[in-house]
Amino acid sequence: MQAGAAQGRDNLFGSVLMMVSMAGFTLNDTCIKLLSGSLGLAQVVFLRGLLVSVLLYIVGRRLAAFSHRLSRRDLRIIAVRTLAELGATYFFLTALFHMPLPNVTAILQALPLSVALAAALVFKESLGWRRLSAIAVGFAGVMLIVQPGGEGFSVYALYALAAVGCVTMRDLAARRLSPEVPSVAVAFITATSITFVAGLILAFEMGEAGAGGKPLSEISWPETRLILGAALSVLAGYLASVMCMRVGEIGVVAPFRYTGLLWALVLGWAVFDYWPDGMELTGATIVVAMGLFTLYRESRLRRGAA
Repeated sequence: MQAGAAQGRDNLFGSVLMMVSMAGFTLNDTCIKLLSGSLGLAQVVFLRGLLVSVLLYIVGRRLAAFSHRLSRRDLRIIAVRTLAELGATYFFLTALFHMPLPNVTAILQALPLSVALAAALVFKESLGWRRLSAIAVGFAGVMLIVQPGGEGFSVYALYALAAVGCVTMRDLAARRLSPEVPSVAVAFITATSITFVAGLILAFEMGEAGAGGKPLSEISWPETRLILGAALSVLAGYLASVMCMRVGEIGVVAPFRYTGLLWALVLGWAVFDYWPDGMELTGATIVVAMGLFTLYRESRLRRGAA
């Protein structure tokens, strides 16, 4: 009885942490989108990455995350994961710069569906007709959000879909990492790599500016606060997402990742005065429902195997 009560408390705490994680990521997206009108993509990614790398280094040192010696196999997997993260960062932020926040977030809710499908194709994991049907219906919901060929279609919706593909590759690579590899160390390597690449692009843009190209934007105090807010929000989101998976049961905690869409709807309305139309909301509802069903089926199969 006591064990059941303790597990219930852990699941509740894990669910709260997942909601905090989604709030952190969505606040980061909001700050980045607010910067899109004044700063370039490379400049934003570099400045945010610099702050996140420093903060992750401090956290990693406190947790002794850098003392673990990585094998060659894990280093290769981290390299693949980092390349996927680079692609995801570029495609997602480009879409975010040009599309409403709720729409981009809604498209990313297809991630559990794409991961389940990719795991079946790449790792030959079992995928029954129920989950396969849910994936098909879920991607039909994505098409309602994207609206290809419609008046509301934006080519940047394809960037959001490309981001889903890159994040899927990233998550599949993470599944192959050895269990003893510290998550903070992986995040630090990824963050510093993205910051380095963004710095190279920024240096090239500065060279172009010196040769008569478009100069880099000066950063005002409000923009500095937004960059700091983005860095702190994404760090809080990452740490909470790691903690929640170590506290509660995955089958209970994972569905709360869809609260990110609720945060995006609220912030999209409050900050950008935008509310999706009926077709977009219908598509988002379908994607979330099919994602929840997929997570439910995976949880039942996991319990049955246990």
